[in-house]
Amino acid sequence: MSLKDRFIDPKSPEHRPRKAAYALPTLFTAGNILLGYISILRCFQGAMLAASGSAGAAAEHFTVAAQAIIAAVVLDGLDGRIARMTNTTSAFGREMDSLADVISFGLAPAVLAFVWGVQFIDPIIGQRMRGQIFNAGYLVAFLFLLCGACRLARFNVQVNPIPKNPGRPDRKYFVGLPIPAGAAMVAAVVWACDSEPLLWWPLSVAWLLLLALLGFLMVSTWRYYSFKGISFSKAYSPLIIILVAGFIYGMLNYGQLLFLGMATAYVASGIAIRIGGILRRRLKPAHPTPEIKIA
Repeated sequence: MSLKDRFIDPKSPEHRPRKAAYALPTLFTAGNILLGYISILRCFQGAMLAASGSAGAAAEHFTVAAQAIIAAVVLDGLDGRIARMTNTTSAFGREMDSLADVISFGLAPAVLAFVWGVQFIDPIIGQRMRGQIFNAGYLVAFLFLLCGACRLARFNVQVNPIPKNPGRPDRKYFVGLPIPAGAAMVAAVVWACDSEPLLWWPLSVAWLLLLALLGFLMVSTWRYYSFKGISFSKAYSPLIIILVAGFIYGMLNYGQLLFLGMATAYVASGIAIRIGGILRRRLKPAHPTPEIKIA
């Protein structure tokens, strides 16, 4: 008996799932919101400690904030898959999932990005320049949040979105960088840097450029692989077990670098695919026009 059949209500003439089954993916979505809420609170606590001179204690709060966003990414991937596996997808679930994503992958990483990367730059550069970087930080962090919200709105209204450079028809793609991937990139960088707030202003400027790039990628029409074609119900080679075990070992011992590498590779994949498509079109030889002979 499949998982869908186990959740079917025997009293329903339309073979609908039990009402309690709809609560299962909703619980994962609620956990997603909770993690985003925790991340924002930890950002505030870390900012207050850093302002009082306790930079070491502040880094611990920023670490928890980044890890909460990473855990929210995992839950976000599970709630939709569980809803499809149990046949409990609904319009309510989709809307709630989008609202949760705005909080956990829009607002929470925007707050973390500003507090960790901008707020504590060294005042030795002067108040005027420091104020300009602050204003740029406010703007770029807001644009990241706005682009993420626009990305979610476009995903909800488009039934069958087609990327600007469509790939193989047998594979599923996202149009633009998914907002969880953008948030994961922010959290991965913070975590990989041991969550120590940035003090040198050139690093803060580079951080804002990365944040602006993530916002652009979210609203772009560039192609990103969706991984929705992967099914856990199929039989796989025993090699998959070894790979999964190696991945778990790597996350437990080298989680910071491994997660940063994964997030960077996924963000860069869309850029590489786009550049590859442009190069293929430019290097493709033009078909010669046939000559018309006049008798």
